[in-house]
Order: sequence, then C-alpha cells, then structure tokens
Amino acid sequence: MSGHAAAATRRYRGRFAPSPTGDLHAGSLLAAFGSWLLARHRGGDWLVRIEDLDPPREVPGAAERQLRALAAFGLDSDEAVVRQSRRHALYQQALDRLIEQDRAFVCRCSRSDLAAVGGIHRRCVATSSDAHKPAAPQAAIRLRVNDGDIVTFDDAIQGPQSQDLAHEVGDFVLRRADGYWAYQLAVVVDDADQGITDVVRGADLLDSTGRQILLQRALGLPTPTYAHLPLLLDAHGRKLSKSDAARPLDPADPLPALRAAWQTLGQSAQALDAVATVTEALDAARVSFNPAQIPNHVSGLAAMHNDPGANAV
Repeated sequence: MSGHAAAATRRYRGRFAPSPTGDLHAGSLLAAFGSWLLARHRGGDWLVRIEDLDPPREVPGAAERQLRALAAFGLDSDEAVVRQSRRHALYQQALDRLIEQDRAFVCRCSRSDLAAVGGIHRRCVATSSDAHKPAAPQAAIRLRVNDGDIVTFDDAIQGPQSQDLAHEVGDFVLRRADGYWAYQLAVVVDDADQGITDVVRGADLLDSTGRQILLQRALGLPTPTYAHLPLLLDAHGRKLSKSDAARPLDPADPLPALRAAWQTLGQSAQALDAVATVTEALDAARVSFNPAQIPNHVSGLAAMHNDPGANAV
C-alpha cells in the first residue's frame, strides 16, 4: 500500500516539532498554526514534539518558553509532549537494523575530505593512515545510497517533487561523528512511532524529504503525506530564524501575530477581524480555513507586517 493510500485509511495525525535553539518567532508560528489548522480541518490530532538532539546548539530554557508561547496562542498538544532526548533507544534500534541489513556503514570522512566532490559522499575517501592519527575524526554512520535511488512524491502545497539522492545528496549521516543522532534518522523514527500521517512544516525542509522517504523504505515504515508551508524570509531573502528580524513572539499580545500568520497562509483577513480573544480567533479560523488558499511561497516579511502589532513578533 502506498504512503498516501495508507494515510487515507488512518485518522489524521499531524505535529509541530521545534528545536529548542531559541524562542518561537513569526516563522515558527506560521509552521505551528498552519499544521494545527490542517489537523483541525481534517478532524485529526495535533502533537508537539521537542527536537532536542543537538545540545551544542540548544538554548537553556528555550523548550519551556516555546511550550508556554504555544499555550498562549492556544496551540496545545493533544497528547503528552514528546522529547527526542528521551528516545535514544528507539534510534539505536533503527540504526542496528540498518547496519544488519548493510544499509548503514561506519565512515571517518571529514568535510574537508569530501570538499572535492561538493560534500557528496559516494565512497569513503579518508585514508587509513589519516584514520589512525590522534586528530582524526571520530566515526560517523551513514546510510548507503545506491545508484538509482530516486525519490518522487507529490507535496500537498509545493507540488510534484523528485530527487536523485545518489547524485544530489549521497550517503547521508544517521549518527554524527560527535555521537549525536542526525535529524534525518530521528524524525523518521519519531513520525512512525507517533503514527504521524501528515507532516506539515516549512519549505526549508523540503530538500530533506527525499532522504526521509528513502529511510522509511529501508526501515519498512509508512510514508506520511507531506505539505511544506511557504517559508518566511526577511527582506534580504534569508530564512527568518537566521535573521535579525526573528524577534520572539509576544505571548502577552497574541492576536496581532495570529492574524498576521493567518493572512500569510493565504486566508481572508476579514475572518478574524471581529475576534477579541485567542479562543475566538481559533474558533473563527477553524470555520473559515481553506487549505486550497495556502500559497507555495511568500514575498519577504511584508505579509507579516500588514498589522502594526505584528512588529511584536
């Protein structure tokens, strides 16, 4: 059964999965609100998962502030919040399976080793003498990508997609050389374990989807339906989370940011004009939401600045 067919037979289950690398900002809200709206539109469940697998990049207290901000915007998880940092055993089980199947292998290649091939790993190029030097990189574990591993899928917002993984991505990392789990493996294992049928997230992760679908196939896991929301950029075309414009959301004044996110998702501004509370806003949004109106891209931050109060985000 195909991923789309399998998803059609199950109750809709979506999720929002922030990394605790900072406070939620307008781009975060767009992804959270968009995924929540699509889940509610389908009468399904909406879950929150904290993707805290990269301690060097995490900001102390960020996860708790993110959850408080989501609550202030009325976006509460329908089930207990899952934290990836408590799920190492699941990732290890999946990795062991791939190693047993000879789909994963140990690799000591560094980024400089792979610079000549644009960072794309097709075979190990680190020499045996380098591997035994005191300063040699620790071993990572990669998924073996075979010639002809081409993944195609139909994104619900961005349309048909195709990626030749062997030539565009190469053998990709499952466990990093520093011992931390790679995003690609963890997200695939978690989505399957939580029964996620529909992955709704920002378009910056569109390029990762081919890798995740290949991993799902290698592990015998179902493939969800994917929908990649328009990516919110700053005036210079940079992803908002990497920009100085990424001001934290103001949980004390949520309505302006909700209205701005609603309009950026292509929805009618009038639907939320008369609301006075977050509860009223979410109720009105559920009634008026039309997924067909979500654009596949937005132009800079203009859409988020229609409301003077949106500067608070």
